[in-house]
Amino acid sequence: MSVAVPGTLWLVGAGNMGGAMLERWLTGGVVTPDQLLVIDPGGSDLPAGVRRVDTAPAADSPDILLLAIKPQLLDTVAPSLADCRPGLLISILAGVEASTIAARIHAATIVRAMPNLPVSLGQGVVALNSDTADTDARATAEVLMAPLGLVEWLGDEALFHAVTALSGSGPGFVYRFIAALAEGAAALGLPADQAQRFAIATVEGAAALARTSGDAPDALANRVASPGGTTRAGLDVLDDGDAMRALVAATLTAAARRSEELAEAARR
Repeated sequence: MSVAVPGTLWLVGAGNMGGAMLERWLTGGVVTPDQLLVIDPGGSDLPAGVRRVDTAPAADSPDILLLAIKPQLLDTVAPSLADCRPGLLISILAGVEASTIAARIHAATIVRAMPNLPVSLGQGVVALNSDTADTDARATAEVLMAPLGLVEWLGDEALFHAVTALSGSGPGFVYRFIAALAEGAAALGLPADQAQRFAIATVEGAAALARTSGDAPDALANRVASPGGTTRAGLDVLDDGDAMRALVAATLTAAARRSEELAEAARR
């Protein structure tokens, strides 16, 4: 049985991520349309019964304010929220620190969240952090994020850069890997459309087994790789000079560095 969030909620931004979160809240029964107000001048298609306005109502405040805009738009949007005094502000702005948000929008409590795109299926990852949230605020944030997938708290806000690189940007990296698997199989003669279906199903199945088996991924890889077999032959290529680990480490480092750059730009 789902748990409903009490009070009113303003969602600022209903693009890809904000819209996906909104759909999951309604489907999961944690919010009803009459509790919601979407603030988005883009005029996105919204679920039935959900109200939308271009700018925040003057001299009014919600119980919960959720920022789901692009980080670069914070200084554009913040002036319209100058009179807003939400009890809880949740921000999914990548790279924008809680102190930066607090300097622009007055809220009793700020919680940062980092969701990723698979939240649209309820199979995402959401990292949370707050230095000011009490038990009630943390519980409210958890209820809102629960329909989105795996939800875990971070002990240090600085870890958001790593989370952004891993789970925030990670789906994009996985899609590249799926494409590479399919293209490699097609080069060996498998029809391209069939290769893509097989690649997607292979990654889905492997991830499901990694989640449920209780074994570490490296142990699972070694279990599949019989001595002298086909998997071992392929792993020998990936493991040569730790090539795959080095490439992934460099990829995550680049994404984390960009997150740090966004944080620095937002402080100015």
